[in-house]
Amino acid sequence: MSTAIYDYHNDYMVRATAANAQIRAFAVTSRGVAEYARAAHDLSPVATAALGRTMSGALMMADMLKGPQDLLTIQIDGDGPIGRILVTADNHGGVKGYVDHPDVELPPNAFGHLNVGGAVGQGTLTVIRDLGLKDPYVGQTALQTGEIAEDLTYYFAVSEQIPSSVGLGVLVDRQKNCVREAGGFVVQLMPFAEEDVIAKLEENLKGIDSVTQMLSAGDTPEKMLERVLQGLDLIITDKTPVAFHCNCC
Repeated sequence: MSTAIYDYHNDYMVRATAANAQIRAFAVTSRGVAEYARAAHDLSPVATAALGRTMSGALMMADMLKGPQDLLTIQIDGDGPIGRILVTADNHGGVKGYVDHPDVELPPNAFGHLNVGGAVGQGTLTVIRDLGLKDPYVGQTALQTGEIAEDLTYYFAVSEQIPSSVGLGVLVDRQKNCVREAGGFVVQLMPFAEEDVIAKLEENLKGIDSVTQMLSAGDTPEKMLERVLQGLDLIITDKTPVAFHCNCC
């Protein structure tokens, strides 16, 4: 069995802490990953956005795993026309995924953006952590919007009881049929987080631009976290290259 690896030199992920370890955070830029998936699966723009967002989220969640062989899978089963979204990532920066119906097309949503929520529909989000034990850990929640970021935020709150904020974005050039930007962030409060830290984080989150706006302005993963965690003593603790990694061919 051969292994195909695609690596785009600007794709990477960072891990960080802030507020004296009261916050942990992750951020990723993944344009090459999303563009490879678009080309490999011949994805429509809305399918590119849905899969790209899910892959960015999975990369950051997999970075939370401890064991070198641990794997994380996100499975989204909605009743929308895109069907199932399935993504698997490891904690070395590798990710792969697909959607059931890669050619789905929908009109833009009310904001003029790609209608990922409409493509996904209502259903469930399942997170599977394979930690090398007899049985994997499985958590499942109902989809809230189908826009992926809000659904992962809800998953963390309900299934893992971790107050979190997830931001994800994929900017597709529909005329040139390519990915211009992709990435995201995850910020989580630790159980001992103080009220002033929580208030400052909430204030910051209200004022930041969208992920695609930040990336389009040239923000790196570090810069995105600087914006999200402004005034909270951000410390970058790790940096990992990320790539689309498929061992299925």
